[in-house]
Amino acid sequence: MTASPVTPLVQPGAAAIAEAARILASGGLVAFPTETVYGLGADATNGAAVARIYEAKGRPSFNPLISHVTDLRSAQALARFDTDAARLAGAFWPGPLTLVLPKAQACPVSELATAGLDTIAVRVPHHPVARDLLAAFGRPVVAPSANRSGHVSPTTAAHVAADLSGRVDLIIDGGATPVGVESTIIACLDDVSLLRPGGVPREEIERVLGRPLAEAAAGIAVEDSPLAPGMLASHYAPRTRMRLNAHRVETGEALLAFGPSPVQDAQKAVKTLNLSARGDLIEAAANLFSYLRALDGAKAAMIAVMPLPQEGLGEAINDRLQRAAAPR
Repeated sequence: MTASPVTPLVQPGAAAIAEAARILASGGLVAFPTETVYGLGADATNGAAVARIYEAKGRPSFNPLISHVTDLRSAQALARFDTDAARLAGAFWPGPLTLVLPKAQACPVSELATAGLDTIAVRVPHHPVARDLLAAFGRPVVAPSANRSGHVSPTTAAHVAADLSGRVDLIIDGGATPVGVESTIIACLDDVSLLRPGGVPREEIERVLGRPLAEAAAGIAVEDSPLAPGMLASHYAPRTRMRLNAHRVETGEALLAFGPSPVQDAQKAVKTLNLSARGDLIEAAANLFSYLRALDGAKAAMIAVMPLPQEGLGEAINDRLQRAAAPR
């Protein structure tokens, strides 16, 4: 299937879901909203379709993809769940939690989607459009963020179109995504470890487990063979360079602010956007990627980023900012 020069954007509904399922079944690509960010979907069991995702995104082929399914039973056809994994799935699915688990013996997902690993990343999304599409399609769907690889993740259909129009076959416009950062990724392997902070805060996961999460083992996130998406050092990156933990604004900089207290010389900023003037980390997460995109278009010499708390969703926000600011 060849994508049209301008990818159509459609509103959610029975006709759009049916057309999207048809495109997926034919090996095509569909961008759709989840509660975290917009995903670029393909049939997880079709290696050629998965390859189209890598081509559309310009994504390194070694970076594994998350398989999205409708429920725990569908996930158990792909992966082996131990007691901890089952407990986490019961507490947070559907929702913004991805589990990295050993593959089931008859796992139908393409080896390309799992980057040849003997593990698989799986999630049950909560967004009604995503759930309707998965139910209509009836097979697992791999759906990395619907943007060019390394760019800022998309939280609206317009963001998807700006990056991928003409590279995909359909975009379902479900409005702005409510969470705004990607899913938390937890590996349930030798231990239960945090691979990527995201939409479910660490504290909530630890409360369900009844113990602290382990940190990813040394070597688990090496650059040439990440265990899960979003683990490359440079990721989610705008074109404009970024300066983190900024306490003042230099001439020519744009400002990504947080909270009610301005930084020194804030009036110098070429453009200012405040993730949350009242210091609400949930609001900040929802605004993060769209504000980075907007500041990237301000033609500033640098984006200065005010410090954010590390607790709760702040851990996920700071993770994305550090990767966005990494050398590339």
